[in-house]
Amino acid sequence: MADKLDQSPEVWTESQVSTWLKSIGVKEQYIEKLYEEEVNGQILLTLNEEFLKAKICMKSGPAHLIIQKRDELINSKQREVKQERKKPSSGKKTELELKSVQCVPTASGDPPAQTHESVEDVSKERQTSTSKEDCRHRPFDQEGIDFMYVKHRVLQPESGARDLISPCHEFKSFAVAAALDRTRLQAKFAKEVLKFATGCMNIRSNGTIHFGVMDSKEDAGYVHGEIIGIPVKERDIFVDALDYIERSVCSDKEHVRQCVRPPRFIEVMDRESTEKKYVVEVDIVPSISIVKSKVYAVRLPNFKETTNKVEFDKEAILRRLGSKTEPVIDKDLSDFYQRVKDRDAQREEAEKMTFLSAPENCQDLGRKLTMLMTNGKKFMEKDKWFILITNRFLPDDLCNIDWLLNMNIFCVFDFDPDSKISGLCSRYLQHHAANMHSLQSYRIPGDMNIKEFTNQLHLFEQTSWIFCNGRTDYKGNETLCDEMTWIKTKMTFLKESVSSICKQLLPKGTFQVIFLVTSPVEKPLLHTFNEFFPVMEGHEDIICICPSQDNFHKWQSFAEGLCPTETVNNSCVVGMKMSHINATLQQVQPFNSCARKHLPVFVKGTCLLETHEEEQMYSLEILTVDHCDETSKDFINEEKANIEHQFYRGGRVNWLNFWLAEHKYVGEVIERDAYQEVSKLLREALKWNTDETPVNSINIYHHPGSGGSTVARQVLWNNRKDLRCAVVKPSYSASLVAQHAVELREYEEIDPQKCLTVLLLIEDSDKEYLDDLRNELEVAVNTKRIQYRTSCFILLSCRRSHDPERKCKESAAQNVSVTHKLSNQERRKFSGKREALEERYEPKFILTFVLMSEEFNVDYVQHFVDHLLQGIDRKSVVTRLILYVALLNTYVQKSFISQSHCEALLALIIRFERFHQHEFEISLGPQAQLVFSHLRDENTHIKSIRIIHPLVAKEILQQLLGEQTQSSLAMNLLCESVLFEHRFGRDEYVSFLRALFITRSRKSKGDKSDSFFSPLIEHVCDKEKSPAKAINLLTEAFERFNEDPFFAQQLARLHYTYEKFEEAKHWAETAAKRQPNNSYILHTKGQVYREWFQAKCRAIDNDNVPKTAHNTADAVETALKALECFQECEKAADADKEKVNSSGFFAEVEVGCSLLKLISSLDVFAHRTNGHSECMKYLLTDYIPEEVKDAWEPFHGRLKKLHKTMQAALEWISEDLSYFQTDIGADEEDNPESPEEKISHPLTWLAKKSSEYGKYFSEAHSYAPQVESITANLTPFQKRMIIYHLGGGNVTSILSKLTDQRDAVRLLESILSLYPSNPLKANLGQRDIVNYITAHISLNCLSPDTKKVTLKNLQALCRQFPSDKRKCLPSALFLLTLLFWPEDHDTNHEKETKYEKVQSAVEHLEKDYWMKMKDIPQRKRRLYTHFFLGSANGLDKFVHKKKFESVTKVFSFSEKRMKWFRGEAWKKPEIAMMLKRVSGWTEDGVVYLDGPKKKKFNILPLHVPSVPHSNENITFYLGFTYRGPVACNILVKT
Repeated sequence: MADKLDQSPEVWTESQVSTWLKSIGVKEQYIEKLYEEEVNGQILLTLNEEFLKAKICMKSGPAHLIIQKRDELINSKQREVKQERKKPSSGKKTELELKSVQCVPTASGDPPAQTHESVEDVSKERQTSTSKEDCRHRPFDQEGIDFMYVKHRVLQPESGARDLISPCHEFKSFAVAAALDRTRLQAKFAKEVLKFATGCMNIRSNGTIHFGVMDSKEDAGYVHGEIIGIPVKERDIFVDALDYIERSVCSDKEHVRQCVRPPRFIEVMDRESTEKKYVVEVDIVPSISIVKSKVYAVRLPNFKETTNKVEFDKEAILRRLGSKTEPVIDKDLSDFYQRVKDRDAQREEAEKMTFLSAPENCQDLGRKLTMLMTNGKKFMEKDKWFILITNRFLPDDLCNIDWLLNMNIFCVFDFDPDSKISGLCSRYLQHHAANMHSLQSYRIPGDMNIKEFTNQLHLFEQTSWIFCNGRTDYKGNETLCDEMTWIKTKMTFLKESVSSICKQLLPKGTFQVIFLVTSPVEKPLLHTFNEFFPVMEGHEDIICICPSQDNFHKWQSFAEGLCPTETVNNSCVVGMKMSHINATLQQVQPFNSCARKHLPVFVKGTCLLETHEEEQMYSLEILTVDHCDETSKDFINEEKANIEHQFYRGGRVNWLNFWLAEHKYVGEVIERDAYQEVSKLLREALKWNTDETPVNSINIYHHPGSGGSTVARQVLWNNRKDLRCAVVKPSYSASLVAQHAVELREYEEIDPQKCLTVLLLIEDSDKEYLDDLRNELEVAVNTKRIQYRTSCFILLSCRRSHDPERKCKESAAQNVSVTHKLSNQERRKFSGKREALEERYEPKFILTFVLMSEEFNVDYVQHFVDHLLQGIDRKSVVTRLILYVALLNTYVQKSFISQSHCEALLALIIRFERFHQHEFEISLGPQAQLVFSHLRDENTHIKSIRIIHPLVAKEILQQLLGEQTQSSLAMNLLCESVLFEHRFGRDEYVSFLRALFITRSRKSKGDKSDSFFSPLIEHVCDKEKSPAKAINLLTEAFERFNEDPFFAQQLARLHYTYEKFEEAKHWAETAAKRQPNNSYILHTKGQVYREWFQAKCRAIDNDNVPKTAHNTADAVETALKALECFQECEKAADADKEKVNSSGFFAEVEVGCSLLKLISSLDVFAHRTNGHSECMKYLLTDYIPEEVKDAWEPFHGRLKKLHKTMQAALEWISEDLSYFQTDIGADEEDNPESPEEKISHPLTWLAKKSSEYGKYFSEAHSYAPQVESITANLTPFQKRMIIYHLGGGNVTSILSKLTDQRDAVRLLESILSLYPSNPLKANLGQRDIVNYITAHISLNCLSPDTKKVTLKNLQALCRQFPSDKRKCLPSALFLLTLLFWPEDHDTNHEKETKYEKVQSAVEHLEKDYWMKMKDIPQRKRRLYTHFFLGSANGLDKFVHKKKFESVTKVFSFSEKRMKWFRGEAWKKPEIAMMLKRVSGWTEDGVVYLDGPKKKKFNILPLHVPSVPHSNENITFYLGFTYRGPVACNILVKT
């Protein structure tokens, strides 16, 4: 097999690939997976790490290993091919090959394996490509120079003497000699140095001899001057070798010592090896003061193998002739001596000239620096990110970093381990917030997407400070390594970090990399440059700033290997002091250096807002008193027209628009009427806190693109000097925003009780988020015990809506609408502004403003789009892009496509980064330039595009499609791999694409209506009349989105909607297989069978034949399958601790009722005189009629359990509705999996279905009117079923009669008549007792005069509840709290006994409540208060909420709820007359009831903010809930 692997990898089979993977140590499981995926040699060559991790599910380590070894394999094969070509055709061996074969014995007599090996190594490393990079020599005879060579670079050829000062050079490969023992090595080294040195000294020329550099004469196959390096185990071997001077030179030894400099060891950088190699260099400096009138003779040392010792050649005088060192022959000696004086004179003259030479021309470094940092523009881009790579800072330099503090620094790669203690990091943290990370922090786990990773490291919010080589102040495992250890242990992490940042986090063109080299360069820093250069595809966005020329040499020598010398020089600024850099760059920054920001304070002054404090509140964009004042005047003069033009063309308003208008640089921004309305509501909220709540809300509802956001931001801008104002940034949790909002409120204030109101703008968030935020803020205020006379926080919510005016009518006190329609006053304003703008801009450049002033008139928009599209090339890729964006913008609110995606689709190659934006816009063509609005993400600064307005997008889609359908366009978009697989902004793009096919319309989200499918799918089905195309679209999406189960769920719904039940079943099962515990998917599976069952029932009815067991068996089986699925759904919902999904219970009851209807309509049961009782007998006993026996054989057992399972489901629903308010969550978050249909009025539904259930299982439908006369003949079960039929089967149905009072008294009396006359002796079940008592309490509320029973009777009946409270039903425990509440006339002992009973019941109610609640926020499932404690006695003391309806019926539903919740409704005198106030006290925020003596009775406050913060005596009304008694309208006793 090894032989077979010798062939090119490109032709390997899958088996050969597997063999190779085994040979490099890859685990068997991965080898098998790759074999299964049919990875052959050709595919192996195209693999990348992302593919291996995503598709093969590999860990990062083995994936990296495979790619690295694959690349090494390719390189080695290429080298072999090149060497084959270069081999000489003759059979002679080259000199180097001959040398490698020579057997050189070592001093110890060991075999010369080591020598042989080292030469082989050299041979392996040989790279014979003709285009090797040139490189400069180390600066001659300079101390303290940090320099480095790069392997395989080429030095200028060997040279002779030129001007005596410029050194001549000689190269020695030393490949064989370097491996010799000490004695041989020293002799060889000394011989070469002394030969060269005396040759230079005798002709008075400077020179350098280099060891580890190839001489083509010696080293065939290498380029002359190619740097290879030699291993240096001990430096002293080379240093001590110069001691041969004493033995080799007879006279003037000291002169030679002075002229021969000690050896220099220049490290050779080799990216493919971790072994250190050096070029050893010796400089020769024959100063005239030393060598004047001298000639130097030398006896060169030689190691003789025959004698095994060093011997000396005879004395000779040597000189440099050209590039060689030759002995002076006898006949030339006399002439050589005579010319000594001439050579001395030349040397003296040359030395003088070096002192007198003019300084170099001074480069304009200031201009060069500004050009590099601004990309040739006048100012640095304020939205550009910077990546800083730096090492140890000098203390003086740390005083000059203001220019850095003004920049958006994404991350810093810091090679100074002391940086946080005394370096750049410590100084930066005084001004900005930053997060400390290591290189390992940037390993992105395989199961985490980019957005999650970004959030985890808080990237884009605060600077990420990456300690690249240890951190001394940190106790974790972050130690400093030497260079070679760093390369072995941290190099891979560096590679991953750079790759993650440049390939996944920041697109090209959005960032610049600055190497700030402030101290001597070490290898890790060079490796960092080596990683950035290829990933960034060149040098254009990489700058090196190096204040010290000395530190730059090593950097330069390395960088020149990656790019030409000219390029390195052009992108580096060297020799400019840090203070000069600081002053120069501050002039081209758009903001003034370290501008100070201020906030208003309670006592009407201002306080300083420190930047690092502001950055700690990163979920808020804080508006300061002097916002935008820091913008430089030059920048404003340059950019003001562009800023204004962007806004009126459809760009989002920014604070600079208001600032420019305020300072009269541009015309004012129009104030819509809505601005005045919001301002009025805000003034009222600040004047007096009528709601007595710490958090108030004002809602702006606006048509998309009508300027609602501008109105909201105008309100903030104009209140920034009186209130603390901030915009809530998207995608942060409510708890974090609340925490930051509280910090903002209290920042620099003396007393938390005396702070300014915080005005928070929340844009485009759903009601649920607003409720969460309100709740979090209220909890925070109450925890801090803040007394609020005015609101502490005002939430200004700005949400889009298709009917803002309707929203405004719902709650005029809170809501304001902004529409496309203009009032007369607004028309005048817009008309005047339009005239002023059209004097300066063409109408097409202020497009959105023109459309706005035309009130988005349909004809105007149509005409505008028609005119715009004239002459457009409908087949061009740009037109395709316009259509894609239009499709997304039409159907997915707030959607966009990143500029990076667009460039990929257009296959755009940006040649010059500084013209990036210009080139992109030119490539779009005139039409796209007009309709596309350019956006920029506030966090990442990633650019994107959308169409200027949703209405324009919709019109473009209609007109540009022509004959093409939206479904075919959507299919093209789905299959556009360039877009789908593009890295940058992928998460957003994929989420928009997903929403296009899955997200349904929701009125609560501002849509026109609620839809069953996404609007696009509904359009394809309804307008295109093509459900098949809709199915194809969703099927393709299912594949495209990695077989996402929610697409399968949509497909199941779509198929059953069109009665394709077999396919629906397939897709429902596919979804359930992938998400077996998802209750919503299981519900869909049930729905498939439910719809199928109903279709089968319709088919039977249409056949118009008598129903028999045979022709209904199929339908019955389907119904039972549906019930089974719904029961699975119930179990999954019950196990899910984070979501509430009761749809399975409702569906089970509905299918059960439909099945009972089918069964009872069978001929065998429907057309006989005793048919119904026959049916009941079949369903309730073991009896099976002959007619159904065989046909329904598989179903008998399940059908006989039907009455029990249905009753259990009804009881579950009843109990759930007893706990919580049913109107909460109308605006719940829409997720693709949520149930198909919601029960809109669950109380009515339950009453109806309970009655229906009772009807089927009793004879009630035949004798309902004369119940009393025939009760004697009924069994307890039949009575119970009649009770069900009359609406008395569960607590919720009974209590619902108090709200729906039609015929309620008569029905309740009928229900009670069905119970035994003496229930105490009847041995009723627990549930029957509960229903009996509840019916009596309800009847008493409706008709107090017709008393049937006393409170004492009901209390006596309660004693039949289980003594072990754990076995009591929640409704039984609830009745105990109600019935045993003490009366005023009770004795103290009676009161105490009752309190004990009540407290015991409450304890168990609390446990049941938390099981029911799961991990769901309480405000989402608000407790329902059934009764209040009234001022009367006996049963009359229970007052139902319905009694208050007359008092609050003037309010809308949501307002009414808030008025109850916050306590306003309690102030009505009618309510005070009905209810009884009880006494208590508060202790550390907990409410206690005055009364019980043995054990304190903790009462839950219904509205937490109403609890006083100090310990006070209080009074309150008492409500009764399924969690126990609650305190309402708490007042401090005066």
